[in-house]
Amino acid sequence: MKKNINSILILNGPNLNLLGQREQQYYGNNTIEDLEKQCQKKCDEYSIRMKFEQSNSESDLIKWIQDAKEEYDAIIINAAAYTHTSIAIRDALLFYDKTIIEVHLSNIMARENFRHKSFISDIAMGVICGIGTQGYIAAIEALAKNILPIKHQ
Repeated sequence: MKKNINSILILNGPNLNLLGQREQQYYGNNTIEDLEKQCQKKCDEYSIRMKFEQSNSESDLIKWIQDAKEEYDAIIINAAAYTHTSIAIRDALLFYDKTIIEVHLSNIMARENFRHKSFISDIAMGVICGIGTQGYIAAIEALAKNILPIKHQ
C-alpha cells in the first residue's frame, strides 16, 4: 500500500562534511551546505518536512535512524564509508521498517572493489549512485511522487 510522504530524514555519513574540498572528481564542487539547500528547496516544492543531518560518528547515525521511526515517513541515506562496513547501521535501518533510499554521489560500482559491497542496498527500496547531488533530488522526487511502496521487503 502506498502512502503520502510528508516527512523525510536525510542522513549523511563520514567525510561528507568535506564536500567541495575533497576528491572533487568523485564528489563535485558543492558543499554539504549547498546540498542541504538543494534538498530543502526540492522538499519545499512538495510541502515535505525535511531534516538533514551529517555526522562522522556511526553512533549519531544509528540514533537518528532509531529516533526516526515515529517521526519520518522515509529516510534518504548516504552512509558514505559506513555503507561498506556497518552492520549496526543496517540493523537500525531494519528496525526503522519504512521506505529507505540509499544515495551515493559517486558510482560506487565503478570505484575500488571494497566499495562494491553495500550493507544497505538489499534493504533499500531504491539505490541511486553516480549522478552527484542530483541523486538526492531524484530520491526526494521518487518519494514525493509516490513512486515507491512505503515498506521494504
